[in-house]
Amino acid sequence: MYQPLETEKENLLAKYVRIFIVVAAYWVISILTVFVNKALLSGIDLQAPLFVTWFQVLVSSAICFLMSMLSRRYPKLINVPTGNPFSTEVFLKVIPLSILFTAMIAMNNLCLRYVGVAFYYVGRSLTTVFNVVLTFLFLGQKTSGKVVLCCMLIVAGFWVGVDQESLTESFSLIGTIYGVLGSLSLSMYSIHTKKTLQYVNQEVWLLSYYNNVYSAFIFIPLMLINGEHKIVLAYAHLAEPWFWGALSIGGLCGFAIGFVTALQIKVTSPLTHNISGTAKACAQTVIATSVYGEMKSALWWTSNFTVLLGSALYTRVKQVEMDQKHREQTMSQKV
Repeated sequence: MYQPLETEKENLLAKYVRIFIVVAAYWVISILTVFVNKALLSGIDLQAPLFVTWFQVLVSSAICFLMSMLSRRYPKLINVPTGNPFSTEVFLKVIPLSILFTAMIAMNNLCLRYVGVAFYYVGRSLTTVFNVVLTFLFLGQKTSGKVVLCCMLIVAGFWVGVDQESLTESFSLIGTIYGVLGSLSLSMYSIHTKKTLQYVNQEVWLLSYYNNVYSAFIFIPLMLINGEHKIVLAYAHLAEPWFWGALSIGGLCGFAIGFVTALQIKVTSPLTHNISGTAKACAQTVIATSVYGEMKSALWWTSNFTVLLGSALYTRVKQVEMDQKHREQTMSQKV
């Protein structure tokens, strides 16, 4: 008699456990990737951030290709979806997202190149605000006054954070600008990911494969325009094994974060992904100040928690609004 209800509860519990595991994996991998990238971008004395990012997507592409080949040969041991990134049909449908993917990881690494890990959170805290603005511009979805107030709170936290960081020697204006652009591209990428997944049968693996392959080609002209090929060729440690080993570790982290980011968006939503990223970054800030022994003012910390509070309130407001909309639709159907 109660079997269907119990089964439904078990399915719901399994869903929540899966979401928790995915979000936890995103947090761990994302924080680890940030610290690894910071070491690569600032610790090896190589002024070529686009090259470092390009090598990461190249490693990711190679991993995806290898796994795809092994899956065809040993389907019982490795089961990943296979696809052809050089198909014209696939290219035309996925390339817009891949351009956003390239912009997102490039801006993130450029921001990290110039700012500290602690400030990296505040520097990229406008993703939620951009998400609201872009949803209105592209989808025509109107925003409530409560949502606007939440966004104003986030902007205020960002503004105070930038103001406080500008009083320190580590402040970088160009790094802050890259952070804002990173927030914009992340918001656009999150919104567009849900749409693009339908073209690859909701397969996160294939989407990660295609994004990395296309991004590897997109980065080439960007590196040439920036003159980084000359910098890399003149690098004193170019032939050192540790240099390529460090880049390879960064590439593995880049592959992992790309995969879990798309997976988190798939099992939750673009909004939840943005909020998860913001909360993760807050924890990341605390860890960074401890690791690097940085002392921050009370007002600096206030800016961080203001952004987190604004993001949390935004999530709650959106949840209430969606529940109310669902109830109204249900009532109208009954009538």
